[in-house]
Amino acid sequence: MKFAELLEIVADEPVFETGFLRSGRGPEPGLEAQLSRWCAKGRLLRLRRGMFALAPPYRKVVPHPFLVANRLAPGSYVSGLSALAFANAIPEYVPEVTSCGAARPHVRGTPLGRFSFRYLKPALRTGYRLVDLTDHQRAFVARPEKAFLDLAHLQPGGDAPAWIEELRLNVEELALERLRAAAAATGSPKLVRAAAHVVRSASGRRPVHAPGPVP
Repeated sequence: MKFAELLEIVADEPVFETGFLRSGRGPEPGLEAQLSRWCAKGRLLRLRRGMFALAPPYRKVVPHPFLVANRLAPGSYVSGLSALAFANAIPEYVPEVTSCGAARPHVRGTPLGRFSFRYLKPALRTGYRLVDLTDHQRAFVARPEKAFLDLAHLQPGGDAPAWIEELRLNVEELALERLRAAAAATGSPKLVRAAAHVVRSASGRRPVHAPGPVP
């Protein structure tokens, strides 16, 4: 395969996998070695084994970090501080993208950024949705209420009022009834306490609204 041919195939793809290049084609001996050479020349970025992105100036689409996170660990969703920042529910910029799912806990550094993955048991893998990003990219991202609960679940002392206050949550971006209901549905006393503290802190600042229709 020539590099010009590769560009024709993946020009509009934020990231791509080796299997995508082989789809509908005959055997391609030496493809992995050729991809490695292009990485060495700075034409491609290797994100993990078998997954790549075009390097500038060859790419047309800049991969969104949330899409990259989803693709690095299929079945995961962006959560925690990353999803809270995305929803404007915390004031800080979060450089590392955190995801939750079935994968073992690990951190992956890539040319496109740092990504951490946290394990959650199946009963807790709810409360996320597919959201539109930039350049027609989409990714699974936790709703802000779920992102807070995931963060509190994974954080030792995540129900401590002092720790919750340090987050400086923007409660205007939280559906407090949804937060309470989601915490109760987990059956975790820790998360019920964490949610209750957020609701108490919000009282007096704005009324508690029921969540609207789920998109």
